[in-house]
Amino acid sequence: MGTGILEQLAEGPILGDGGYLLELEKRGYVQAGPFTPEVVIERPDALAQLHGEFLRAGADVLQTMTFYASDDKLATVGLAGKVDDINRNAVQIARAAAAETDALVAGNLSLTWAYLPEDPTSPDHVRALFDRQLEQQLDAGPPDFWIGETFSYLGEALLFVERAKPTGLPVMVTMCFEQPSPQSYEGDSPGECARKLRAAGADIVGVNCLNGPEQQLPIAREMREAVDGYVAAQPVAYRTTARHPDFTAPSSFPYELDPLQLSRQEMADFASEARDSGIDYIGSCCGSVHAHVRAMAKALGKVPTEEREWKSGTADAMSAYEYHSHTETEV
Repeated sequence: MGTGILEQLAEGPILGDGGYLLELEKRGYVQAGPFTPEVVIERPDALAQLHGEFLRAGADVLQTMTFYASDDKLATVGLAGKVDDINRNAVQIARAAAAETDALVAGNLSLTWAYLPEDPTSPDHVRALFDRQLEQQLDAGPPDFWIGETFSYLGEALLFVERAKPTGLPVMVTMCFEQPSPQSYEGDSPGECARKLRAAGADIVGVNCLNGPEQQLPIAREMREAVDGYVAAQPVAYRTTARHPDFTAPSSFPYELDPLQLSRQEMADFASEARDSGIDYIGSCCGSVHAHVRAMAKALGKVPTEEREWKSGTADAMSAYEYHSHTETEV
């Protein structure tokens, strides 16, 4: 494989990592509600452990834990003064973890909740929020490329591309779609979003979060048909429906999501279908843990699928697995 994200994508599909915020919330390190990433400075060991889990599962990329790490969002929990520390430390933690392998580090930025198209001062404010994160992550790393994600407003996604592109690092940007008929808040279809983001200079365009694989893969396919560049898809590992495609909308979010979590085989099936659909960057988002990522890695041929040979020394089974003749790939 080549050393950079674009060189690696030219050789075949890349596997992203899994979900951070919800998994760290379940482990007691992130507060549900604000979902802000103070774990980066309060418990860096917990974050490093999760990075390591995704690496051992076969991920090609680690994202920095800097989702919601902008001034306005951190100010809601009294951490506006920690913006620089969180962004810098997150890059250093991811970089240290990635040093164990040849994994790439993606500097992560997200929606700011500050973009208001009806307010003429809003774009410049959002630019400033992005610029501060980009600057701090560059100084601390730099990352290998950028991921801007979970944008409902196409205008905000375009501002991210505008600010990230001059850094000279490759830029990936993904939209999210919460309605049964997917479109940006401005009314752009997924294909239109992909074309406009690509025209603005994004190297990789795509979709992430909110939707499970069944709802998200058709969106990614529409984007694939709309552009000739690289396309990404990172669904949640929760079951959503055509009627309710956004996993955050029901009252089950976030405390009763467990029954909705997809099996590792379902995520493996998504990875295979995404690859066969021409999706280049195949990842996962909220609810996706190391078991999901490993199953996806196996489906994509990134980790071995063979089981170690084993059997009891007598004619009698020595486990229920053996007794019922199970295999990992049994459906």
